[in-house]
Amino acid sequence: MSWPTIGWENLTDGAADELADAAASPIYEENDTTMRTRTTTILAGAAAAALALSGCAGGSGEGEGDLGTEFITVATGGNSGVYYQVGAGMSQLFTDELGSDSTVQATGASVENITLLKDGDAEVAFAMADAADQALKGEGPFEEPVESIPAIANLYEQYLQVITLEDKGIDSIEDLKGKRVSVGDVNSGVELNARTVVEAYGMSYDDFNADYLPYAEAIDQMKNGQIDAAFVTSGLPNSSVTDLATTHDVKVVPFEGEGLDNLLEYEFFGEGTVPADTYDSAEDATTVTIPNLLLASPDLSEDAVYDITKTIFDNIDQVHATHNAAKDITVENAPDVVVTELHPGAVRYFEEVGAL
Repeated sequence: MSWPTIGWENLTDGAADELADAAASPIYEENDTTMRTRTTTILAGAAAAALALSGCAGGSGEGEGDLGTEFITVATGGNSGVYYQVGAGMSQLFTDELGSDSTVQATGASVENITLLKDGDAEVAFAMADAADQALKGEGPFEEPVESIPAIANLYEQYLQVITLEDKGIDSIEDLKGKRVSVGDVNSGVELNARTVVEAYGMSYDDFNADYLPYAEAIDQMKNGQIDAAFVTSGLPNSSVTDLATTHDVKVVPFEGEGLDNLLEYEFFGEGTVPADTYDSAEDATTVTIPNLLLASPDLSEDAVYDITKTIFDNIDQVHATHNAAKDITVENAPDVVVTELHPGAVRYFEEVGAL
């Protein structure tokens, strides 16, 4: 989507000055993402002012954003996780198909990603449904409700996995008591999941020694005997756990009993299984699944999100090639989002192809 031509005569003095400053100023002493987001915001404001003052109604409708696809930052997760691998493939598609200046950003995942969207520092982001739910309600790590985090698509199911080693004597969630446990990176969806699981089993972090580690670091510390178990929420398989399984006997702790029943009361959790052959474990493990959502910045226009959605699903084979978990992404299931609403641009695409 291209910017409308901005007539300087249509701008207020303040808007014109800001646009001129943006064009003439040297590079900001900040990171590239912040620099271009700020510049894009100024351009967006200038364009909006020009349209309003000239009486032009082109572009997006009432209540929609006005940013196009010139810049697309894709907020993902740690660079050893599935989010990052799938997001990197999507970012490349946006560059190749839309001509976007697109980058993939490694983050702490869901919570941080939603904050990046809210603050205008990302255009597209991965997040789990429970994090989106808490953001909209202003619960958990979100002190105030986030007004809008529209979805582009439902992607694939994440599997909540508690990973340990066969010789650690951990056969149930309750056996985590007194152990050294990684609960995920700070401000990650994994940590939200860990807290929910522990509470569902009538426990708290006080029952074990909790450490806040990303996947790769948690697995390294498990190899070195520094932790006994780690919460890992991802598609199957998780590459860090696969690496661990090449040198150690991995056990996936099953979710069972009343704790499992409590988890399944949440609308966004479903029951799933981690097959034994995923990590060469001794047996299958019952667990819970949670949908992954691809979210859009509310600043993106309907046309921009339509183009992004079309690019992903018209090139779905390339997305599938990024990771085994991505093979579950289909245009038929994509409109089935929970917690939040589909962005109007995504709705337009799914209606066009008969998926909605």
